[in-house]
Amino acid sequence: MVMPILRCLQVNKKYAVGENTVHALRDITISFEQGEICAVRGPSGSGKSTLLHILGGLEYPTTGKVYYQDEDLFAYNDNQLSILRRRRFGFVFQAYNLVQELTAYENILLPVLLDKKKPDEKYLSMLIEILGLQQRLDHLPSALSGGQQQRVAIARALANKPSILFADEPTGNLDGKTGREVLSLLKYVSIEMGVTLILVTHDLHIAEQAERIILLEDGCITEDSGRREV
Repeated sequence: MVMPILRCLQVNKKYAVGENTVHALRDITISFEQGEICAVRGPSGSGKSTLLHILGGLEYPTTGKVYYQDEDLFAYNDNQLSILRRRRFGFVFQAYNLVQELTAYENILLPVLLDKKKPDEKYLSMLIEILGLQQRLDHLPSALSGGQQQRVAIARALANKPSILFADEPTGNLDGKTGREVLSLLKYVSIEMGVTLILVTHDLHIAEQAERIILLEDGCITEDSGRREV
């Protein structure tokens, strides 16, 4: 049996909202293999983004465990977890989250420089070519279209050669055609580089492009087209 690259066991997440408690995730147990392309879908408020943030170490679960390569993600201290996220995980969000004062190329380089590593110019050139950004590297984000900004965000997320790419509604701010192009690029780089892609979307048409679809409703997994033993 292949050891999953990422798995979580009986994860729950509760939030206090005023005097009420919101149960965002309920006993989630799931695993992902290296190189897998998986979409997590469900209606607004179903817990999709919360699950993605916990899997990526951006949020702590209320109870339960998350394991990356069989190591307990939340046994790390904050600094260790930050380093792990920077080196092994890539994140792409709906809002792009680019630094407006930096050029496209400087944004792409940012995680590498934060890690005090020498850029792998050959790898970055390949990434930039795949994403069609050769003519946009000197542009500030304000001079780029939404699709181009999202491509820069994808390149930045992949700059440190992560094992897992987390994408939270990455096509949500894009028109249909541009969204499909960005999704195709995400799938392509995932396949070419053997990166596990975990994609959150409310859009069934986007989700259907994945190899595996997980459906969340009210914080529970109600369907999983590729459920595996954890």
